[in-house]
Amino acid sequence: MLPMEDALQRLLSQVTQLGRTESVPTPLARGRVLAQDLVSPLDVPPYDNSAMDGYAMRAADVAALGGEGAVLPVSQRVAAGSVPGPLQPGTAARIFTGATVPEGADAVLMQEMCEALPESGSGLGRVRINAPLVAGLHIRRRGEDLRTGQPVLTAGMRLNAASLGLAATAGAAALTVAARPRVALFSTGDELVLPGEPLGPGQIYNSNRTTLHALLLAMGCEVRDLGIVPDSLDATRAALRDAARDADLILSSGGVSVGEEDHLKPALEREGRLDLWQIAIKPGKPLAFGEVTREGGRTWFIGLPGNPVSSFVTFLLFVRPVLLRLQGATQLTPRGFLLPAEFTWTKADKRREFLRAKLSDAGGLQLFGNQSSGVMSSAAWADGLIDLPPGSTVEPGQPLRFLPFNELF
Repeated sequence: MLPMEDALQRLLSQVTQLGRTESVPTPLARGRVLAQDLVSPLDVPPYDNSAMDGYAMRAADVAALGGEGAVLPVSQRVAAGSVPGPLQPGTAARIFTGATVPEGADAVLMQEMCEALPESGSGLGRVRINAPLVAGLHIRRRGEDLRTGQPVLTAGMRLNAASLGLAATAGAAALTVAARPRVALFSTGDELVLPGEPLGPGQIYNSNRTTLHALLLAMGCEVRDLGIVPDSLDATRAALRDAARDADLILSSGGVSVGEEDHLKPALEREGRLDLWQIAIKPGKPLAFGEVTREGGRTWFIGLPGNPVSSFVTFLLFVRPVLLRLQGATQLTPRGFLLPAEFTWTKADKRREFLRAKLSDAGGLQLFGNQSSGVMSSAAWADGLIDLPPGSTVEPGQPLRFLPFNELF
């Protein structure tokens, strides 16, 4: 059996970036992979501005009047979006959060540290300083976030809400991203029935179709669902040819073993090529990888096991990085975190195991009681996967590598 790292390396060494790009409005680019660096065309913020509602003044003026307890006349009022005049010496400006700091002012004292006094000759009143004041206080300096010409976002990163907000801060109305991979999805098995239809003898509902479709959408793919392919060689070959016409990747579940009703292997050998691997992981030992020949090129193929948890886990471990590679992402592997076990595990296995686990309120890992590859409730209950090395047992308190689902979806 192949170690997981070797199988993943074989996959990624053959799959290359698609190279198709498109421009999408920045608010709609969440989850997409950036295809072109974004460079800031301006300083952010573009001017010194106030971080507080309060009063802008010169620290030296306050010091000259004795510091705390000094009283200054208010010479102007500065709201966000207005253009202030220079600050008159010996005065303060009433200022609001985000407003431009007047030329000559070097500090802002928040209004809670000031006391508004009755009007002076200016008609805007006076202000008493009730706290120490130092130059630079509560002023956001021009360019402290971004400088003109500074890289904002780099090609290959997967965009999240924060990065989109940063792009908008730099004035980017649209971003150049990798085009969505086109994936054709089907399941094999005469025993499968679509949810909502009546079950006959020996039949089960096709849960993999729903799970994989949702995972593909989460990975930013365009999905063409070919449904359930009958257990016959001719039907499987026809499905592969149909899927290859306009797909970058064909993804199937079931039929990747070597039983008499598993027709994917001979079908792929006739329509392209196939590598059938036994991966040293649990769940999910069988994995098929190959390509379907089509006019003008080829379409990649990955076949996942039929058991629902095996299909789910192998998608996260193998299909996810392939889809990211197709989009030109630079970060293909998820981050893992060492967390303490809150359970005992005595069933050491020669394969690397991926156990479904939940985070406790104390920050430890709790294990679902039934780790069978057919029990999909274990995945729905869990917050992520424990990556357990081969031959391992677990005692409470033992640190374990945990892959949270929010790193994998």
